[in-house]
Amino acid sequence: MAQTTPKHVLESLAKDIAAVLKSMGGSAHQNLVMDCVAAMKRQRGEAVNPPDLRQKIIEAFEQYRDWFIRPFGEGSQRWALAPNVA
Repeated sequence: MAQTTPKHVLESLAKDIAAVLKSMGGSAHQNLVMDCVAAMKRQRGEAVNPPDLRQKIIEAFEQYRDWFIRPFGEGSQRWALAPNVA
């Protein structure tokens, strides 16, 4: 059931997420980040499957917790760059 995404895919997504968060002043709602990452991928000519991309972005957020934090706590869907990344 739980499919693991290859590390290089997650790292690439984490870099895209970090670029989006930087462009938004360091933090943004998870849904906005997903929309922006999807737009970046489309601009690069990459295929985008929204449900699959959503799952992979959440996985990247979770895997790269040293890059990203939830400034309003675990229940929040707002993400920010970790202080050492910003």
